[in-house]
Parts: sequence; structure tokens; C-alpha cells
Amino acid sequence: MIIVVATVLCQPGRRDDFLKEFQAIVPLVRAEDGCVEYGPAVDASTDISAQDTNPDRVTICEKWESLSALQAHLTAPHMLQYRPKVQNLVVSTELRILESV
Repeated sequence: MIIVVATVLCQPGRRDDFLKEFQAIVPLVRAEDGCVEYGPAVDASTDISAQDTNPDRVTICEKWESLSALQAHLTAPHMLQYRPKVQNLVVSTELRILESV
């Protein structure tokens, strides 16, 4: 199992615009071969002192059956069309690709 945690820092105040574009591709990604889980999350409001919150951050949680399924996802036509739509909404992206142990 491949687990991906992608952290997207959006332009200030543009997180909702990013999420609108992102939500449009979620059903397409979930229909891809090898996709187990795919969805966005935002920082919860809690009183836990160790938590670092940012109103412009989106964390994308993904699970893939294999590395080859993830690689196919990265070049899927809907992903190639999606990236230019959000490029001006994003400040930075951090990608962590993990494997279950």
C-alpha cells in the first residue's frame, strides 16, 4: 500500500477557490485503477497546543494499491487538465510518499 500526504499552501484567502477545483476531480481520481482513498482535509480548530493551524493549508490524503497506480494517476488526463487551473492558487506543495510497514 502506498500512502501519499500532500500539503498544499494556498495563496492567502484562496483556499475555497482551490477546494472548488479540487473537489471537481475527486470522483475522477477515485474511479482510477488502484485508488483506495483520495480526499482533502483542512486544519481542525482544537485546543490541542501542539497543533499548527493555517487557514490557507489543504492536506490531501491518498492511498494507492501500488506505486504504479500512483504513477499512472500523476499522468492521468484529468490531472494534467487540473494542474493549470490551480497553479495560480498555490504558493507551495509538499509531497510525502510513504509505504505501509
